[in-house]
Amino acid sequence: MSAENLIWVILTFVGIPGGMITGYFARKVWAAKQIDTAEARLQQLTQETNNKQKEILLKAKDQALQIVEDAKREERIRRTEITQLQSRLEKREGLFDQKLIDLENRQQKLQDRATEIEAIKGQIEKIRQDQTDKLERISGLSREEAKNILLENVETSVKDDLFQRVKHLEKTGLEEYERKAREIMSSAMQRYAASHAAETTTTVINLPSDEMKGRIIGREGRNIKTIEQLTGVEIIVDDTPESILVSGFSPIRRHLAKRALEKLIQDGRIHPGRIEEAIDQAKKELARDIREAGEEAAYEVGIAGIDPKLLQILGRLKYRTSYGQNQLRHSIEVAHISSMLAEELGANVSIAKKGGLFHDIGKAVDHEIQGSHTEIGYDILKRKFGFPEEIAYICIGHHDDQPKTIEAVIVKVADALSGARPGARKDTYEQYVKRLEDLEAIAKSFDGVEKTYAIQAGREVRVFVTPEKIDDWTATKMAKDIATKIQQELKYPGEIKVTVIREKRVIEYAR
Repeated sequence: MSAENLIWVILTFVGIPGGMITGYFARKVWAAKQIDTAEARLQQLTQETNNKQKEILLKAKDQALQIVEDAKREERIRRTEITQLQSRLEKREGLFDQKLIDLENRQQKLQDRATEIEAIKGQIEKIRQDQTDKLERISGLSREEAKNILLENVETSVKDDLFQRVKHLEKTGLEEYERKAREIMSSAMQRYAASHAAETTTTVINLPSDEMKGRIIGREGRNIKTIEQLTGVEIIVDDTPESILVSGFSPIRRHLAKRALEKLIQDGRIHPGRIEEAIDQAKKELARDIREAGEEAAYEVGIAGIDPKLLQILGRLKYRTSYGQNQLRHSIEVAHISSMLAEELGANVSIAKKGGLFHDIGKAVDHEIQGSHTEIGYDILKRKFGFPEEIAYICIGHHDDQPKTIEAVIVKVADALSGARPGARKDTYEQYVKRLEDLEAIAKSFDGVEKTYAIQAGREVRVFVTPEKIDDWTATKMAKDIATKIQQELKYPGEIKVTVIREKRVIEYAR
């Protein structure tokens, strides 16, 4: 190794430690300066923070002092108000105490006065009792006996005046009620005047020739017997040219037989087998006709949303009559009149119309179901088809003496109007005579009745009384009693007028 390299090696070994030592001390000096600088900044920040903290504390103290002052001021105001309220309450309490004292004084005075009045009343009653006892001793009559005599004398003296007054009031009221009722009913009847024709219990069938009679009768009468057995009617073949008669009380059976016979006559083949086919076909057509009749009735009245099964039952009324009046036309007419009367009287038009249409629905099946047609109709509408109570009740209410609803009263009136139209219904001779006899018998059942006469086809009953037994007042009461008994015991269309006649004749002869 040369001397130069040796020198460099030595310098290297010597320089590196020296550099490290020098760097260490230099780094130490620089770090000390940096620490001094950071501490200075930290001190500066701390000083600034303290200053801001003092400012915040000062502001907070000022605000706290301000809040305390405001609270004290508010407290003073509240104290003042409380003081004023307390003063007013004390004044009111004093006034209340004074009034209470005055009230107690007045109550005491009233009690004293009441006690005094009771004492006076006792004295008066004692004086009255003494006077009554004295009068009873003088007259020889008890108090009740004298009272009865006085009432009898007063009744006798004012009886005629009272009778005239009551008659005047009744006449005035009845005239006004009758006028208003006539206006309402005439208006409704004018707006709806349906045609009507009485149904009969026989049906005439025209034949193309008299030869057809023999074919209908058949060999040994087998054809006519088959028709009568299957339809339930009676076929009458007499000497009337080119016609036969179908007789029966059921219109639907007569109509069925008529349709079947017309088909057989048109076809020309008449034997038991063909008769059965014709009757079956007629039954189907009749069922369709019944359904259409119910639908047309609901459409004519203006009622929608009715169950088709109920319309089928309603259509059966087309072949049901009452006193010769067709029940379907009658129901339609009652529905129209009921809706008009309800409109005039301010009642529920919808309920009155539906109730009028279905009021006799029970008659469609009353020959199949046990019970009156009113009960059957109520069960059909209420239980089977779920109608409201106010509509279903009309089936019963239109036959009640005092219906519970205004709509039932309206339907009852409309039913009477429809049945009472001239020519709408007819009675058999026996029914007519029986109704007249029942009217006269009811009137004769009253004491003092001398003679009775049912006139005007049973629309009026005239009652002649014995004048010695019945006075004017009793005659008036008797007329009302007879009318009430007729309403309770008889069934009749329209109304019946009751006239009580009291006549006294005095006859003397001058000789």
